[in-house]
Amino acid sequence: MGVRKRLSADKKKEQAANIAFAKLLNIPSSPRKMRLVADMVRGKEVFRALGILKFSNKEAAAKLEKLVRSAIANWEAKNEQKAESGMLYISTIYVNCAPMLKRLRTAPQGRGYRIRKRSNHVTVVVDTIDNKNNQA
Repeated sequence: MGVRKRLSADKKKEQAANIAFAKLLNIPSSPRKMRLVADMVRGKEVFRALGILKFSNKEAAAKLEKLVRSAIANWEAKNEQKAESGMLYISTIYVNCAPMLKRLRTAPQGRGYRIRKRSNHVTVVVDTIDNKNNQA
């Protein structure tokens, strides 16, 4: 690895050390369904977002609720203090496609139809509301 590349990699590591995030990989639901739930909580205060997710009827909401709780716990571990109401918000949340499982379904006249079983990756980043006000 060259010097320039190493310096930029070290700079990225330092920035990542200050960010509290959580990732959930290979969730067996389509990215489109997960994005609907992610849009409901994007930019919200974390405890309000947990309330929204708890009372949502969507299956993806339960998985996302667990992920937000994990991100809060990661922030608490990094900053060595307890998260209080009105302190944290979801600064970034995004859903990416994961590898698809391709299956065949029997069809008439000896044919087979392809079924694509989709999955996704979700990343949640939490930050303090003070940083949000300073950036604006």
